Parts: sequence; C-alpha cells; structure tokens
Amino acid sequence: MPKGVYNIPKPHNEPVKSYAPGSPERAELQAMLKQLRAVEMDIPMYIGGNEVRSNDKVRLAPPHDHKHTLGHFHKSSKAHVQQAIDAALAAREKWVNLSWEHRASIFLKAAELIAGPYRAKLNAATMLGQSKSAYQAEIDSACEIIDFLRFNVKFMQEIYQQQPESSPGIWNRMEWRPLEGFVYALTPFNFTAIAGNLPTSCAMMGNVVVWKPSNTQVYSANVLMEIFNKAGVPAGVINLIYPSGPDAADVIFNHADFAGIHFTGSTEVFQNIWQKIGNNIHKYRSYPRIVGETGGKDFVMVHPSAEADVVVTALTRGAFEYQGQKCSAASRAYIPASLWEAVKAGVQRDLASFKMGPTEDFGNFINAVIDEKSFDKLAKYIDAAKQDKNVEVVAGATYDKLSGYFIAPTVLRVNDPKYVTMCDELFGPVLTIYVYDDAQFEATLKLVDSTSIYALTGSIISQDRYAIELATKMLSNAAGNFYINDKPTGAVVGQQPFGGARGSGTDDKAGAMINLLRWVSPRTIKETFVPPTDYRYPFLKSE
Repeated sequence: MPKGVYNIPKPHNEPVKSYAPGSPERAELQAMLKQLRAVEMDIPMYIGGNEVRSNDKVRLAPPHDHKHTLGHFHKSSKAHVQQAIDAALAAREKWVNLSWEHRASIFLKAAELIAGPYRAKLNAATMLGQSKSAYQAEIDSACEIIDFLRFNVKFMQEIYQQQPESSPGIWNRMEWRPLEGFVYALTPFNFTAIAGNLPTSCAMMGNVVVWKPSNTQVYSANVLMEIFNKAGVPAGVINLIYPSGPDAADVIFNHADFAGIHFTGSTEVFQNIWQKIGNNIHKYRSYPRIVGETGGKDFVMVHPSAEADVVVTALTRGAFEYQGQKCSAASRAYIPASLWEAVKAGVQRDLASFKMGPTEDFGNFINAVIDEKSFDKLAKYIDAAKQDKNVEVVAGATYDKLSGYFIAPTVLRVNDPKYVTMCDELFGPVLTIYVYDDAQFEATLKLVDSTSIYALTGSIISQDRYAIELATKMLSNAAGNFYINDKPTGAVVGQQPFGGARGSGTDDKAGAMINLLRWVSPRTIKETFVPPTDYRYPFLKSE
C-alpha cells in the first residue's frame, strides 16, 4: 500500500523531430526502414503473457508497395477470444490491488521507451504498415502516444486526488475503483497513438483489457505490445488478439463480465455494437461503459474577410495530410464567391507541387490509402463525380493501384451543397467545395450545421471577429473540436481534448481527464468517529 502522497513527473508535450536532411533521427529512421523491410515478421497473439499462434496466417504488406510482404499475423478464433477474456480476468485481482504509483511507473516507462530506443522502430512500422510519411508518423506514433501515456498518468493522479468534504466528526473518502470485469479495446488503423491509447488508458486505471486492433494496423500494434511488455505490463493485463469482428462480438458481448468498450471506428459498426450491448444488457454483471469516437465529415467555413493564402493552407494540409485518412480531416469546405478564384488557384498550385509515392522516399507528401477496399470505394466516388455535369473537378481525380493504392489528391466543386461527397465520410484524399454568395454567410452556417450526421471537427476562417463569434455560436453542436483560423486537424494531448457528438461518438475526449473517468467506478466511504447511541433526535423532546 502507498506510504506517501506522490507527485508524478510533470508531463510535457513531446517535441516533434524534424527529420531534415543530415539530422540523426533521419538517418536512424532510414536505417530502421531498411531493417524492417528485410525481415518477414511472424506476429503472434499475446494472451496471458504467452505468444499464441493459430497457423491461420494473414499476410501484411505496405499499402504503397502491396507486392512486398512485411510478414504474417496469426488470425484468432472464438476460442482465442475466450482465452483472452479468461487471461484478463485471471490477472485482474493482482492488477487491481497493485498500488497506483506502480501502474503509473509502468506507463511512464513505456513513454520513455517510445521517446528513446523504440522511437525509430515504432515510426518505421507505422510508415510501412499504414503508409504514413516520416512526419505524420512522428506526430502520431511517437509524440502523440508519448503524450497520451504521460498526461494520462497525470490525469489519473488528479482523479485520485478528487475527494469530498467532511463534516466535523466524519471522514468522507472517495475510492476510484476499476470496472468490475474486463474492457474491450477495439482500435483503428489510422493512428498508432489511438491504437495504443485505447487499451492503456483503461489498464492504467486498474482495468484488464482484451485488445483487437484493425488488421491493417497489426504490424505496428505488435511493436506497441513489445514496448508494453518491456515496460513491465504484467501478463494478462493487456491481451492482443486478431479475430474477425463478428467472432469477437459473439464471445465478448455475451460474457457476463463484459464491463466496457473503448472504440474508434465507423459509426455503423459502433451503432451495431451499441444495439448488441443493449439487447444483451440483462446478461451483464453491471451496465457496461460504452465509449466511442466514430469519425466525421469535417468542415472549413470561410468568411469573405478571410485571407486566401490562409484558407489554401488550411485546406491543403487539413484535407490531404495522411491522404485524408484522419477522422478530423477537412472533407467539405464553404468558400465565399469573392474568394473562390484566389482559393482555387492556390489549391491547384499547392496540389501541383505535391509528390506522391512510397513513404520510404521522404520527399513524398502523399502516400497510399490503407487498402484495396478503401481504394475501390474512393475510385467509385471519383468516377461518379467525373460523370456528373453539376460537379467540377478542380484537381486530381486520378488513381492507380498497380504497385500501391494511390489516389491523387482530389478537389471537387459542387453546385448542390447536399451532394453525396458533401455528406458521406469518404476517409480519403477527396475535398468537396461549395461556393456560396457572400451575402449568404449566416444561411450557409445553417447549411453547415444541417448537412452531415457527424459533429467531430470544423473550423471558421475569418478576420471579422463578429463573424467568428456568430459561427462559434451557430455551430456550437456541429463540432466537438472547433478551430478558429486554422485547419480542423492536429489536436494535441493535454491542450485540445479530442472527440465529437452526434454521429461522431460519445464525446468522451481522449487526451483529457474526462476519458479516464469513464474507466473507474467511484465508491463513497463515510466514516463516523463517534456514532450516536440513541435513536431520539432533539426535536422529539417535550417542552
């Protein structure tokens, strides 16, 4: 048990390395890329501290070089899902009873391992497996996951320090218990940091976890698990498995000890999960915590007072960094007619200068989309737009999957503000623009608010403070993360807690204390020092 009230090291946001020519981090990363490409990995499941292999192997390849084999992972069956649950529950008692400062130490060590000896390996794995550029990998699989680990430890301490007031003769205490059962972490391909944060934020608070990553993120998930093991996460606390979604759901959501899900993925999948949990609610020991972030159709709203160059940069960075495969990526924009020609010229200029190709060439701004399924979906939308007389192709609209899943950054201008690419989440390098009459700014704000089912991120670009205030108020429910004079991407842990509502999720704000509060069940303890010995209150006495 603790013998002191401990202060953790003060967290700070991890500095982003530049990877400029001649820098030591560039040379180290390039060497690691060559090293990883030279080996075919055999990636096991990790259940109860053991490496488990099914021999039902699934091939892994870089999206930008799909003929190259990075390795294979061992697909999980329903039996493996059950084994992972059993291992988690078997580890629970010791993990729950471990003093919080030792849990803190484990995850602070994981942060230091990523910041130091594992930085190049985790970044290189993300670049190869998920087709991220060196810079996009650095801000994700190095800096953001480091920040999550360091700041979440701070938030954990702050939660434990939240204690009630006590009256004379009474001591009131709040015990922040982990959930009773196991937590299921279902993580996406697009951010290694999210894939690492979803299981660790739950485990940090004393929970045990069954973790299923996206198949297209298994390569870097394996490196994360190596780091967690090296940091001292005990066997069974985090169990990494690779079942199909239906197989996992069939076992996990029918288990009496299912205590919660930490999810990032599509709205459709999350709604189906919620429905299944609801249908099975009578089976559970307690009401499960359901936490999810489910994407967006993120907007850039431009006022006539905006500077064209600011708008252009917000669009080209916000829409096309990591091929638009960020749930926060700018995918629809509203441009006043008076600025359209300048914005159009600037966007065409920037896109013409983009280089597209493999991540191993650090000069490429654009890399591949994640897999053939995504490629084919995007190509279908692009082909339909090219054939629609009411859609102008401003830039791009070409694609090629001969060697990798490459979609050229595409900008469409539409006459119909409710055109399909203004409404559907495409999750790729496609930006759709609607040009509105300058006098219709307020009406266009109403349009922004009503067009999409999502409410994740958005931005207003303006030099007019009245317009900024109006947009901030009118779009108060249209985005959980709202940006003024910036692109709608790039939330930083501890600075801009991330999440949205409506079709974008439960808005439980990763990168803030709010999220960690979902993974504890508080118990109030009242101790009376000198308890009463007579039931009679003074008011009962006669005059």
